[in-house]
Amino acid sequence: MLKSLSYNSLYLILFLLGSCSQVENTDSMNLTYFDIKGYFLNEASRLAPKKLSVLKEVSKNEQKEEKLILIEDWQKEFDLFIESDINKPSWTSSYKVEVRGDTIFYQALDPDLRTRKIQIIKHNNKIKAISIKNESLNKLYKSYEYLSYYPDSIYIIEKEQRVRFLGENKYKIAGSFND
Repeated sequence: MLKSLSYNSLYLILFLLGSCSQVENTDSMNLTYFDIKGYFLNEASRLAPKKLSVLKEVSKNEQKEEKLILIEDWQKEFDLFIESDINKPSWTSSYKVEVRGDTIFYQALDPDLRTRKIQIIKHNNKIKAISIKNESLNKLYKSYEYLSYYPDSIYIIEKEQRVRFLGENKYKIAGSFND
């Protein structure tokens, strides 16, 4: 009896895992907006084998530290960019899209959405820059993130946090690619 229970459990788990991956693949085929998540996952995969060193500047409230480092996990490095993906099925009409020449602008229509603005600049159909603005606001906490990425050049993450009764903190991470 115990043996059949564990086999049945194993089949159920395999079925559920297979079902989850099918749903994810279907979602990625029906994208409404630019695929931020897919783009940065591809960038992480592209950069990983290159073993690039990055001059990384980290600052908190204007105190800076600079160091040349080798990025071991690009997906983790791009995590805030990946989390700014706006392609969720329930958000298909949640962003205003404007195209001006080689630039695409996304503006959140719902004030509760964390990702407020995205700007993508292309040249000859190749990404030249991506800028993202995220906000999280409530009665006790305000957080603003400004993310910028220039492929094979630099990425910048700026964050402002204002916590009621605790004050304000500003953070900045800038990674400059070294060839």
